[in-house]
Formats: sequence, C-alpha cells, structure tokens
Amino acid sequence: MPISAFDLFKIGVGPSSSHTVGPMQAAFKYVTSLRDADLFDEVAHLDVHLYGSLSATGVGHATDHAIIMGLMGERPDTIDPLIIGPSIASLKESQLLELGRQKTIAFDWNRDIYFHEESLPHHPNAMRLAAFTHQGELLHENIYYSVGGGFVVEQAQVDMPLEDFDGATIPYNFDTAEELLALCKKEQLSISRLMLENEKVWRTEDEVRNELWRIWQVMCECIDNGLTHEGILPGGLNVKRRAKLLHQRLLAAEQNDCLIASTFSAMEWVNIFALAVNEENAAGGRMVTAPTNGAAGIIPAVLHYYMKFQPNACEKNVVDFLLAAGAIGILCKKNASISGAEVGCQGEVGSACAMAAAGLADVMGGTPEQVEHAAEIGLEHNLGLTCDPVGGLVQVPCIERNAIATVKAINAAQMALHGDGTHFISLDKVIRTMRDTGRDMLDKYKETSKGGLAVNAIEC
Repeated sequence: MPISAFDLFKIGVGPSSSHTVGPMQAAFKYVTSLRDADLFDEVAHLDVHLYGSLSATGVGHATDHAIIMGLMGERPDTIDPLIIGPSIASLKESQLLELGRQKTIAFDWNRDIYFHEESLPHHPNAMRLAAFTHQGELLHENIYYSVGGGFVVEQAQVDMPLEDFDGATIPYNFDTAEELLALCKKEQLSISRLMLENEKVWRTEDEVRNELWRIWQVMCECIDNGLTHEGILPGGLNVKRRAKLLHQRLLAAEQNDCLIASTFSAMEWVNIFALAVNEENAAGGRMVTAPTNGAAGIIPAVLHYYMKFQPNACEKNVVDFLLAAGAIGILCKKNASISGAEVGCQGEVGSACAMAAAGLADVMGGTPEQVEHAAEIGLEHNLGLTCDPVGGLVQVPCIERNAIATVKAINAAQMALHGDGTHFISLDKVIRTMRDTGRDMLDKYKETSKGGLAVNAIEC
C-alpha cells in the first residue's frame, strides 16, 4: 500500500506520536464510528483498555490524556494543546465526559481506564475502546493499534487479506532503495522529484508544495516556542529546559566573536534547534511527527541549519528536503519499523537521522546514489539503539539523543557528498539489519521503561 510523505509528517502534539498522537486519533475515529453506526445516543458508559507498551509507559507519554481528548472530539492536528490540562482536570473532578462535544456521560478516571501488562498479537501499542448502554450491555467495541509515527490500524484492517486493500496507484512505486535508485536512473529524476510525482496522485503540485511549506512553518514555530519557553518539564523528573539559555549564550558569544570558528557555531545552532523541539515535545506542545515525536527534533534542526547557513536557501529547498527525507522514511517503515515499541529507538532516532541526512544531501545537489549513501551512514550508526525512557517520559535520554543525531545526520551527508555514491553496505541491508536487530532486542528495551537507563538511572 503506497505511503505518502504526509503520512510521515503529521501535525500533532507531544510527547509521543505512538502514545499520544495515535491514541488521540484512534479515539476520535471511535467516536466517529459511533455516530456513523447511529449508536451515539445510546452510549451511557465507556471503558478504555491499554495493552503492552501503551500500558507500560502510557501515563508518562500522556496516552490516557490523549485518548480522553479524542473521545471529546479533538484531533491531534487541530487541538489547542493549552486546553488539554484544564479539560482533564475538569473531567477528574466532575467524573463527566463530554463525548464528541455533544453529550455527557459518566466517566470515573480511576475506574474506567484499565492498564494491562499483556500485549495483543499484532503490535505492542494496542488499545480497546468499549461503549455500553444504560443497562450495561456492550454496544460497540473496537481495537486499535498505534504502530508508530501517528499511524493507526484498526482490528478490521489487521484481519483483512492483503489483496483487499485499496491503495492508490502511484507512477513510481518502490519497496527498496535499490528499486528507488533504478527508477531515478531510468527516469533521470532526483529522489525528491520522483517523490513529488508520486505525491501528485493525491494532491496537485501546488497543494503538495503548499502543504509541505505549512508543515515547515509548524516546525519553525515549534523551534521558536522551544527557544522562548523555560522552566521545568512536566512529569516529575525535574528536567530543566536548556534551549532558551543556550540560545541566549550563543547569541552573546557570536556578538563577542569568541567562538572558535563558524563551523563550531553551526554545530551549536543545530544542537539548540534540536533541544528546542524536543523540549517543546516533552511539554506537550504543537509538533510535527518526523517521522515520530520522540525523534521530532532531528529533521527540523538539520533543515533549519541549512536554511540559516546556506546562501539563497528558499522554499523549493524546504520542499525537496522533506520529499527526499520522506522517501527514506517510507523505506524504513515498509521494511522495518519507525516504532520504538517495535524495534527500539533505532527505528525512531535512527530513521530520522537517515531521513535528515538524505534530505540535506538532496538539497546540497547530491545524486540519488549519494543521497542513498547519506541515509545509509545515518542509519548504520544508530543500529542497536534501545528505547529506554526514564520514567516513561520522552525526556531522558530522548532530548539529548535528538541533538546528537542531528550532528550525525549532517556528518553523514557531508561524508556521502565527498564520495561518488558507491559504498560497501547498502541502505537496504542496513534497514533489514535494523528490522532483525529489533526482533532480537529484549522487550524491556522497547519503550517499556523496564530496562536500560530507565532502571539504572534510579538510585537504589
């Protein structure tokens, strides 16, 4: 089934695409299904069941809050993040849920949300929503899987035979990097241009460019917000925001001409951009999945780096960067995963690093082969990265991890551009290795907060 770049770049809220954006979208879809089945008026009570990773780290990732907001009729791409806290506080006090902003039903926060240790078969991120009548009879239930990056799959889709999926027919379909490079060579197209031709199946060229520019504007707003806000991040770890202070220090240092060199300054900027995004994400602010929230700082930081330091950088470069990055994200999703609960953080930060490296190589004039090489370097050196968030919060080590990966992405693009595109290990092989490594990785290292830093950070 074809994947669009807009499936990877979704506007939402923090702190997690799989644990916040996906569950909110699933709950919104559930309310819509009640309306479509003419069952809405009969609903008197709801149960929310969380399984696997959604249960293990759901509270730290605000999964419970996200589902409730979805049941209230809010969507991750349009919700005002500032209403979430007051809405949840009001529900807890009144024990009344405004279902779809249309009717009020009883809802006891401590009784009606269930956290189950077991996982459901299809994916570690699973949730079941069940509606009941006044007589306590089951009215309608559905199971949803949040499979990473804000993607949501319903149980009916899981059970559907592959041949029954009705996907769009794109002009240049590719399942591997080898196929992508062959198409680029045959058609004499860059990776970004080939992606643009595919996107035109769903939207006009102007719509594609305008929507990608809008996504970039949201990324920029997120950076600006992160450079403005200060204080302690929510969740109990008492992690202090650093981006604003570091930004102020960097501006002062540049004015005093006390930096070692412009390259050093550029790396400082990249670090600050990434920290700003991921601190804003940790605070539940407006985000763009890129391709996930946990790795959302890497692509904006690298693109911001290009737009700040490349003379004559323009809107076309933004579009080309995101399209080339999207092509790599599609390969990672099709052949491995972008879900930390499925393959660890290599699937989130690793994929984002590869995407950012590819995007930068493309706008720097790289050939398709050089772009593929940049992605390969970026992903290869994140293999085996575990997802072990301390306290189930997308803060430690996630925030700094994004900053480190932005530097890796820039270095990967530079190394690839110094070569001719030939290299020893192909991107396809690295993606397969990520998939296999994820399968071999113990579950405690895959977004459960039961291993790694999540347990060793706690002093006994």
